[in-house]
Amino acid sequence: MDTWRHLGHSAPVFNETPRTMPTDTAPSLAATPAASAAFHALPACTAAPRADTRAWKLQVWASFSAALALCATGLAWLPGTDLDRAFMVMGYVFCLSMAFVVAKTVRDQEARRSDTPLWGAVVWGGFGMAMLLTGWGLWRMEINPSYKAYLGVCWLFLISSSFTLAKTLRDAHEAQLAGRPSDAA
Repeated sequence: MDTWRHLGHSAPVFNETPRTMPTDTAPSLAATPAASAAFHALPACTAAPRADTRAWKLQVWASFSAALALCATGLAWLPGTDLDRAFMVMGYVFCLSMAFVVAKTVRDQEARRSDTPLWGAVVWGGFGMAMLLTGWGLWRMEINPSYKAYLGVCWLFLISSSFTLAKTLRDAHEAQLAGRPSDAA
């Protein structure tokens, strides 16, 4: 038995075509009346902005706060020279800021290509350099390997939680622009 028909769907949900015709394909579809009628008979896609739950937002903020606190604690008690400590703090801040820039750039490109390829190269190059230089600085420091492992795990936790926080904040902003409440029960 066809699962989609059993559930009341006429076509797979993930394969639906939007009801609005792109301008570059409109003349070719209008050339054949059968194709045009079939196109407009498809169900409309409604891609509403996502509204995250309060529990999800709490988890995201708690995760980001924990990562920030763990990194700050590790960097505050970092053994070694002041130059090493300053390098690592700058590296963590650079990585964190570039993670937010990458998240914003990727999300902006989701709907339409609005940035130049050179901007993409700058963003991804900056993120790559931030990660590479911070990793190199951590690797070359003359400290206990367990302390290096602690700082490395905290650093990766901070970067991953910053991507999740950026997405959650952007989802809330888009839901607010669409007039939907940003908190769901």
